[in-house]
Amino acid sequence: MKGDYTMGQSKKLGFWILTALVVGNMVGSGIFMIPRALSESASPLGVLLAWLLTGFGVLMTTLVFGNLGIRKPELNGGPQIYAKELFRKGSHAATLSGFMASWGYWIGNLAGNIAIITTFASFLSTFFPILTSTAKLFTIGSVTVTTGSLLTFTVCSFLLWTTHFTILRGLESAGKLNFAATAAKVVGFFLFILVGLYAFQKTNILPFSAPRYDEAGQTIGLLGQINSAALTTLWAFIGVESAVVFSSRAKKQTDVKKATVLGLFIALAIYIGISMLVMGMLDQKTLIASEKPLVDAMVAVMGPIGGKILACLGIVSLIGSTIGWVMLSVEVPFQAAKQGLFLTSFLKENKNGLPIFSLNVTNILGQLFIFSTISNSIAQAFDFIIAIATLSYLVPYFIASVFQLKLVFTGETYTDGRSRVIDGVIAAISTIYSVWVIIAGTADIKTFLFGVALLASSIFFYGSVRKSQKKMPLAKKRVTA
Repeated sequence: MKGDYTMGQSKKLGFWILTALVVGNMVGSGIFMIPRALSESASPLGVLLAWLLTGFGVLMTTLVFGNLGIRKPELNGGPQIYAKELFRKGSHAATLSGFMASWGYWIGNLAGNIAIITTFASFLSTFFPILTSTAKLFTIGSVTVTTGSLLTFTVCSFLLWTTHFTILRGLESAGKLNFAATAAKVVGFFLFILVGLYAFQKTNILPFSAPRYDEAGQTIGLLGQINSAALTTLWAFIGVESAVVFSSRAKKQTDVKKATVLGLFIALAIYIGISMLVMGMLDQKTLIASEKPLVDAMVAVMGPIGGKILACLGIVSLIGSTIGWVMLSVEVPFQAAKQGLFLTSFLKENKNGLPIFSLNVTNILGQLFIFSTISNSIAQAFDFIIAIATLSYLVPYFIASVFQLKLVFTGETYTDGRSRVIDGVIAAISTIYSVWVIIAGTADIKTFLFGVALLASSIFFYGSVRKSQKKMPLAKKRVTA
């Protein structure tokens, strides 16, 4: 069965579902550990300034996303899509850059999905301690399988495939479920903030500005603290581009920009509120030593029941994040393929207009990653993959900012000089911020080289993409499974 190669108009994503995708994908597993990392790297003043600096930088990038979505609505599927627009249309450079950016972004999202799913199992262990059991079951080669690791593998696989079949029912219904989970966790986090205000101890955050020390015992001043903490806070905003990725499915293009900006401010309020309040709920030594700072803070106020309440909130949060990130990961190669920047097999859709091939491949690869829960040595390798995926998230932000600058300089889509100047200033700030974060985040040469290798690995499939691009006029029909 064949039909017009466009998504059905009857089931589009509205403003609140898009906002939920942005908030849900940003406020995931990281919020439960960030307070500890921030307290270790910066004083309370340094943490607050790092949040404000990062929030401002990401806001500029967010405004770039929103503006490009309105000015270039035909270029949808995520910020990495703009890579091809930096070069001459139809050239090898345009296709290769777009494909490499899409490839890296997809692999980075895929790895991030599984990190969220495995974190889900750790929260579930609060209620089922057997998930952490070290009792040995059997050994295969150098891999020893324990009761806890096998059960964790089973739980993670169950969550992945439950999400798979939920999305199979349609992106709109999955989006509504994500909205419900996001709404629940936003309410939960704001309740946590209220409890934190009640239990806040001013003495725990004093002195408000104090030096930190590196491994060599050297003093780290306020600016150094902000620089260090800002790298941590950036990861809190990964996912701010979620509404942009789904722009072709939005009921209104203007909703994309509004949802992205609102989602950013909601997430920023949650992050600042929680990270500052946890510093006031626990003393510094306890906070830095804590493996579950939010849980420990609630236990300190409410006793063991507080820990279980936070574990429930964590489970709901991670279920919503899993749905949102799998949706996003599936959409990236599908939209890239529509632009001629990915393998044409990813264009295949089912009768509900869902990119079925992309969904299947993404989750099958995800299942392979979940094997990291079987062995600690494999898990360590997986953590390294996450580390080298840094560029796959940061490069698209830089690409979008540079493309916005290109439009400003050429004057394309502009008739008003004033808006052109304003957009130019925003794009320039966003570009500078992106470059700073990429340099700081990949300062380690090994991380940088492996990150480049991750992007370069796409070259093995480039020949197929280039051939399929020449046949794009023939591929403008929707293939149904």
